[in-house]
Amino acid sequence: MPLRRDGADLLVAIRLSPKATKVRIGGTFADSAGQRWMQASVTAPPDKGKANAALIGLIAKCFKRPRSTILLETGDTNRLKRLRICGAGPDIEQFLQEIAAEEWNEK
Repeated sequence: MPLRRDGADLLVAIRLSPKATKVRIGGTFADSAGQRWMQASVTAPPDKGKANAALIGLIAKCFKRPRSTILLETGDTNRLKRLRICGAGPDIEQFLQEIAAEEWNEK
């Protein structure tokens, strides 16, 4: 599962696709080591942090949280990222588990 609790925070492993035609989040991706990553796509290019900022904005909008409560922990220049959602309640965790279980269609 791409989610892990760290005290009151929630760590989310995300595989980001920049320059996509749609902004969305859901489904999972398994890397060559078998680790699961939640999938997300943004229309922003991977240029000077624009795609990362768009991803943080997407998560903030989904959960009606300030952008400052969502931190990029790893993956600044990589598709595979780890976000920290500070003070994430069980409702956020439940929602992320539900959308991670959705099927991801590349169409």
